Amino acid sequence: MGTKPSPRLSAIVDSLPLRPGIRVLEIGCGTGAAAREVARRIEGGRILAIDRSAKAIATAIAKSQPEIASGRLSYRHTEIEMFELADDEPRFDLAFAVRVGALDGRHPELAERALDRIAAALTPAGSLIVDGAAEAFLQQTADRLLET
Repeated sequence: MGTKPSPRLSAIVDSLPLRPGIRVLEIGCGTGAAAREVARRIEGGRILAIDRSAKAIATAIAKSQPEIASGRLSYRHTEIEMFELADDEPRFDLAFAVRVGALDGRHPELAERALDRIAAALTPAGSLIVDGAAEAFLQQTADRLLET
């Protein structure tokens, strides 16, 4: 039902360290193209995809019925800077984001809160992968947080 991801999103998903049983958090999923592709690749795993846009989440859900029915994919309408795990929700092994304003320098005032929420949602060995354009911004933000 859902459409294939663009070549750019496909390349990003190809680069993710996916494995069977992994728990993945996609931040800023839009209409769910990358989330659907990840769900297809993680046998026994699970992906939660979040977005601040209710319209994007509604579209993603409509396009993702087979992946949702498989139990590998779910969506939640929330901003990363407000994201919290449910009491019984296990932490994630991997979080990734593509063109998310709170993580790519477009809205630096949100970065600290977003990174705090992501850290709380990841396992101690968990990883955060952000679209390469944001690398320098995130490193500067992380360095500043570590200094305090």
